[in-house]
Amino acid sequence: MTTKLRLPGRPEELTLPALLARNAAEYGDLPALSWRTAPGSPDWTTLGWAEVRRRVAVLAAGYAALGVERGDHVLIMMGNRPEHWLSDLALVHLGAVPVTVYGTSAPGQIAHIARHSRARLALVEGARELARWEPLLADPSVPLQRLVVADAADAGGHGTYASLYASGARRHRADAFEKSWQETRPEDPLTVVYTSGTTGDPKGVRLTHRNILLQSVRLDRRVELPEHAEHICYLPFAHIAERILGIYLPLLRAAHVRMVADPAAVAAAVRELRPVQFFGVPRVWEKLAASVRAVLAQLPAGQREAIEAAGDLARTRAGHRERGEAVPAALEASYARAKEQVLDPLLGLAGLDRLLWTASATAPMPIDVVRFWAGWGITIMDAWGLTETSGVCTVNSPDAFRLGSVGRPIDGLELRLAEDGEILARGETVFGGYLRPDGSLEPAHDADGWFPTGDVGRLDGDGFLWLTDRKKELIITSNGKNVSPALVENTVKEHPLIGQAMVHGDGRSYLVALLVLDAELAPAWAAARGIEAASPAELARHPAVREEIARAVEAANARLNRTEQIKRYRLLTEEWGPESGELTPSLKLRRRVVREKYAALIEDLYAAPHEAP
Repeated sequence: MTTKLRLPGRPEELTLPALLARNAAEYGDLPALSWRTAPGSPDWTTLGWAEVRRRVAVLAAGYAALGVERGDHVLIMMGNRPEHWLSDLALVHLGAVPVTVYGTSAPGQIAHIARHSRARLALVEGARELARWEPLLADPSVPLQRLVVADAADAGGHGTYASLYASGARRHRADAFEKSWQETRPEDPLTVVYTSGTTGDPKGVRLTHRNILLQSVRLDRRVELPEHAEHICYLPFAHIAERILGIYLPLLRAAHVRMVADPAAVAAAVRELRPVQFFGVPRVWEKLAASVRAVLAQLPAGQREAIEAAGDLARTRAGHRERGEAVPAALEASYARAKEQVLDPLLGLAGLDRLLWTASATAPMPIDVVRFWAGWGITIMDAWGLTETSGVCTVNSPDAFRLGSVGRPIDGLELRLAEDGEILARGETVFGGYLRPDGSLEPAHDADGWFPTGDVGRLDGDGFLWLTDRKKELIITSNGKNVSPALVENTVKEHPLIGQAMVHGDGRSYLVALLVLDAELAPAWAAARGIEAASPAELARHPAVREEIARAVEAANARLNRTEQIKRYRLLTEEWGPESGELTPSLKLRRRVVREKYAALIEDLYAAPHEAP
């Protein structure tokens, strides 16, 4: 439901500090922020909204004492910790601009952002981060002057978060704090988010209070949730999705943010908290689906059959809702029984039985994953947007969705398609331009205000958007045929053994592919067949696994046209990730990096005699 909380002004006039002031005054005792009392502890520390604002005021005084002024960029590299969340808000109350940097960023990327943003101060977590940041203090091309370290034991000669807070407690003056935040205007910058850099250096996207809070209000209108609902916060704040869901929307809704510092612990947190909402990028939903499939494979045949029957009911019911039809009473009754007796007990073991809103974004969701979860009564509301559009442009909602699409435009946002299918966007939630090194903005719109998103898609007769690819990633074969690599990759990844895939064929007469086993499901698949393997690499070389992969490629090719078919492939022995460089910190495929890393292998695939696969 749309939040019914009083807004301290019209949506286009809101600022983040005004929302925090309202929350402290009207919902001061409600929980605002929680985190584990200690790593691995079952206990949580919780702050109410009034205490959050008090701490933000103290921190603002501490940052001001370090010389932070209105308009300054301040860099932050740390996980989902209270120091990060509270500092972000404190800097905004000073009129400064928080800029979160991915914790998986390479030293060269960090140096680029530090140089480009002109930041003089960075807040980092501990020793791992210091090793990458300290050299920048001696680099004359980087304006960085000071580091503040959250983990005091690792600080060495640098300032600590605790000392900054203590300084703020001594210097805080209520009148100065109130005066400072009230000078903030909706058109002022709220944050700069550096894009992941799939094709080159990260670009700085400056977003204003108006951009972000209009986005939050309009997204809230499309999401049905109880008021003050909990949000499990585990994705990086360097990603626009978690900034919206983990900072800005909770302030609008006076909601409760649960910090999960280690993303690997999110499944345990979900089991414990049984949330009513959950957001995951496609890879998260894929991994969850793989885990569930692995468990199902171990169940007795009778129980599997009962689950499959319940899943058929759930998918049939979802189909009626998807088409906007009333669900027949008999089907609704049968589904309700199956949900209560079969699905909910199993979902409850994973903490997924109370979900009212589930969503995904950042990349197209494989349709087999969407259909899998629909069989459990969980309809994933896929959305689409960019950092440059303050988050979502389109979103599915419970009263209007199409599985496989990314939904309809949010209020106030216009979309149209260029002649080549590129999606153009226009509206108040679209950014003003890319940050230049001198602090000015480089416009990214045409004369009529349309921003080219770089994504290619189609709009159906009901206004739903369907993504087909990234414009720059379209493969043009030597025969002049256009191929969507994402379509081919998602088709072959529908087999549960294949976790990652990249196809190549630009300027070539046919496509080849690099495939990677699913690190979670492949061992379970092997164990169920009595296959012993000491490592993923050994498993990838096992004849039975290779035969199954060959069948998966053959099955995928049967569903693709001749130009889209994979003629040759290689099964790799190591999973791709941000640390090894093949994925961005937001888990998007860096095609150029993969192509360069495996250039010799790709050439070998083309050097082989090219009979039919």
